[in-house]
Amino acid sequence: MTDSPAVVDEVTLSIENHVATVVIDRQHVLNAVDGTAQARLNAIWDQLEADPDVRAVVITGAGTRAFCVGADMSAAAVDKTGLQYWADLDPNGFGGLSLRTSLDIPVIARVNGYALGGGMEIVLGADIVVAAGTARFGLTEPRVGRLALDGGIHQLVRRIPHTQAMGMLLTGRKAPAAEMQSMGLVNEVVPAEELDAAVQRWVEAVLACAPTSVRAVKQMVTRTSHLSAAEARGLRLPALMAALDSEDSAEGVRAFQEKRPPVWPGR
Repeated sequence: MTDSPAVVDEVTLSIENHVATVVIDRQHVLNAVDGTAQARLNAIWDQLEADPDVRAVVITGAGTRAFCVGADMSAAAVDKTGLQYWADLDPNGFGGLSLRTSLDIPVIARVNGYALGGGMEIVLGADIVVAAGTARFGLTEPRVGRLALDGGIHQLVRRIPHTQAMGMLLTGRKAPAAEMQSMGLVNEVVPAEELDAAVQRWVEAVLACAPTSVRAVKQMVTRTSHLSAAEARGLRLPALMAALDSEDSAEGVRAFQEKRPPVWPGR
């Protein structure tokens, strides 16, 4: 009798000091996502949504070559036509994140290499993007006869200038990190060896803020994008109401008056 092969978790989650780290580790296909990895990512986001102790999330790809190059197009993974894929779209988008509106935790994309196709859509689903200078971005689906159906087309044209977005969408070209920063999609570009330190700076900046305020900000942004500013201001969203009557709000004022750093209860 032979032993059954060990099950390898190709998407890992670790949580430490209020920070969750999600790593897509499928380096043999440049961290492309197959059906199993997609399901795992959705389960991770569901878990984090239910965990009030998590205050920030970092998502990245394993290794140095790729963040994520989108859907796994290898022969063993492609089992749907374009129409079948479109008919069975995940409501949360690619990686369970690109169209998700229920995650009230800031997501930082640590882009260490290629962010293409669905990988670019994951970036578009993040709140803060920190990239290595060697990273490349693109919605390259048209080059293989497919389309960026998980929010890529619609989000890119809303996030960067129209002609810049169309220049990428209609050619499927890959753009360097510095160019994406100039368009406003990337917050910071650093040498690859400084990527972790840069991400950590952003994490610490988020953690310096009241967790209830941060959750309220994200919820107010993600759930009111279809409204005018005046209409959005009037919505009594759950995270907003919780923040206004939170222990964090009392601690923030008290710490300011006492001229000391706040110690956030997170509630």
